Amino acid sequence: MAQSVAIAVLRERAAGETRVAATPETVKKLTALGATVTVEAEAGLAASIADADYAAAGARIAESAAAQGADIVFGVQGPEIDVLAGANPGAWVVAGLDPFGRRDRVEGYAAAGLEALAMEFMPRITRAQSMDILSSQANLSGYKAVLIAANLYGRAFPMMMTAAGTVSAAKAFVMGVGVAGLQAIATARRLGAQVSATDVRSATREQIQSLGAKPIFVENVAGIEGEGAGGYATEMSPEYQKAQAELVSSHIAKQDIVITTALIPGRAAPRLISDAQIATMKPGSVIYDLAVAQGGNVEGSVPDQVVERHGVKIVGFSNTPAQLPADASALYSRNLFNFLNAFWDKDAGRPVLDEEIGNAIRLTQGGKIVHERLHP
Repeated sequence: MAQSVAIAVLRERAAGETRVAATPETVKKLTALGATVTVEAEAGLAASIADADYAAAGARIAESAAAQGADIVFGVQGPEIDVLAGANPGAWVVAGLDPFGRRDRVEGYAAAGLEALAMEFMPRITRAQSMDILSSQANLSGYKAVLIAANLYGRAFPMMMTAAGTVSAAKAFVMGVGVAGLQAIATARRLGAQVSATDVRSATREQIQSLGAKPIFVENVAGIEGEGAGGYATEMSPEYQKAQAELVSSHIAKQDIVITTALIPGRAAPRLISDAQIATMKPGSVIYDLAVAQGGNVEGSVPDQVVERHGVKIVGFSNTPAQLPADASALYSRNLFNFLNAFWDKDAGRPVLDEEIGNAIRLTQGGKIVHERLHP
């Protein structure tokens, strides 16, 4: 009989990180597969999960050195190499590893003989949807961005007809219609705003309309579809950028709330809103920059601060999903369980990756960095 795989769930150490990579629900499911699960003490505290809840689900609680003897280590953000001391040779490190931003840490995993699996590199294919951490977390980010903007906005979102007069509906504009943008549209609509949206990918027009929002698109600029590999946006041509800037400038001046969501994997976030455009907006308007941690879509945005420019409030958390730790942890931990479960080999008593997904997410193996995107 195969020896049970040892899974370690780490307490997150990054500043402001409130999520955890397993919940009692997924601990039960992992132990049902035949794994043994060790959870570092207080790992779930910020997500409102007590150590006793993990213990009741079948986990062992480790006061320190949770990775000791682990075959698989779960994290939300990539753990520093010292936290992984004692992990078994070739152990998997399964987390959001920020391969481009933390190349030094990836090199450390390789030198330590660990197999680093970057969950944010999960291919956007049908069978991997339930494992996609970017989508699950972006969904919550789009929702929370609208709520934070609504809280900072000094007026109501819906139109209200009262005996004292009518309150006009707020106008909200969503820039970038990926998972976060679609949820932002839906949330702003539920709150009663008049919503419009734009994207460089022309295929999103129908998605915008299906949510009851108005699509705002550059017309008559040929050959710019903006569709990159795996459904991600690509960089735009200079012609498209110019046409979009002109369109946005005329539209943004009429908006009360703007949510920007544009990201390009491995690159700095594209600049969507300039200081000059901010100056055209009405005083009291709010912009939420979901890309602030990667350089920002909005000129002058600062991570984790509310900045006021020309009477407009600009805000963006560097880790928006961490503002919803319980739900973000629940979804993230299910992504990790779905990943292991999909590749669980009953005879081997452990997960065995196939080539398609293994090659897509594996950064290090056999003491080397093996991912093609990390080789110039």
